[in-house]
Amino acid sequence: MRVVVTGASGNVGTSVLRALAADERVDEIVGIARRFPRWENPRTRWERADVVTSALEPLFEGADAVIHLAWLIQPSHDAEALRAVNVDGSRRVFEAALRAGVDVLVHASSVGVYSPGPTDRRVDESWPNGGVPSSFYSRHKAEVERLLDELESRIRIVRLRPGLVFKREAAAEIRRLFIGPLLPSPLVQPRLIGVLPWPSGLALQAVHADDVGEAYRLAATSPAARGAYNIAADPVLDARELGRLLGARPLAVPPRAVRALAHATWRARLQPTPPGWLDMGLDVPLMDSARAREELGWQPRHSAADALLELLDGLRRSVGFDTPPLAARAGGRFRVRELPAGSPRAPAGQ
Repeated sequence: MRVVVTGASGNVGTSVLRALAADERVDEIVGIARRFPRWENPRTRWERADVVTSALEPLFEGADAVIHLAWLIQPSHDAEALRAVNVDGSRRVFEAALRAGVDVLVHASSVGVYSPGPTDRRVDESWPNGGVPSSFYSRHKAEVERLLDELESRIRIVRLRPGLVFKREAAAEIRRLFIGPLLPSPLVQPRLIGVLPWPSGLALQAVHADDVGEAYRLAATSPAARGAYNIAADPVLDARELGRLLGARPLAVPPRAVRALAHATWRARLQPTPPGWLDMGLDVPLMDSARAREELGWQPRHSAADALLELLDGLRRSVGFDTPPLAARAGGRFRVRELPAGSPRAPAGQ
């Protein structure tokens, strides 16, 4: 079996490649990235390509499956660049896979694809997937799923919808994409957190990147896999659970105040995350992952709490990995490229 992975050098991509390499049925893996990594993975051949400009069909010819992970999160102030990769680039990937005669297309969707919903109960994959309008990430995920709707009669499509995806080796990338340089790494320690300010009503779901990688392997190699699958581990990360995990006292703060602060600091280019991310976190429903467990046989090996603690440890130690998106020094000297004005155009697997 030959599997091609776009966005293969990022947080999710490196875990997908490892999972595929552990499957004896996968004879060849083609990792597509804009920049060649030094990391070598068994039975993996790297190809340099850009989903926006490169000829993709020759790379997909002879592939049994294409796993599409390439996605742009920064620069968050450049709406044109974001759309070019996320929506137009995804369309080019899908069309090239069709022309190349690929058997199955596995797409990296997200919990962010869902329309606003409940956080006091869990929803399955039938919940409306119109996204959260104020989040570019959510809008793009929803728009790309509309593209997939138009293609389902022509190719078998699997959509994975994970929650937040963490692992220790992705700490440098996650810090660069979402936090910025103003938080000193040594301060990321639970023992230093006595009080945990937390937006009222915010409850998050997370999953370890290696468990997501296994979900993609199952989706690509299981002939019966089709449609959407929610991917999340327990427990839900709400104020109470985070307080217990970090040994801190939760302090409820008004979401409107947090949003105003996020908006002001993002506009001032002090941090890279626009307020739409908070809106999405507050609005999307909690997901039920029963379908992935029952039909794919997927079982997370890590809890959501363990995945978060791994990430915090990686942030504290400035951990990276030997691919360009995950490199510990990708933020540049004094981490200046972690500021929104200097965020590089670096698609990564989400």
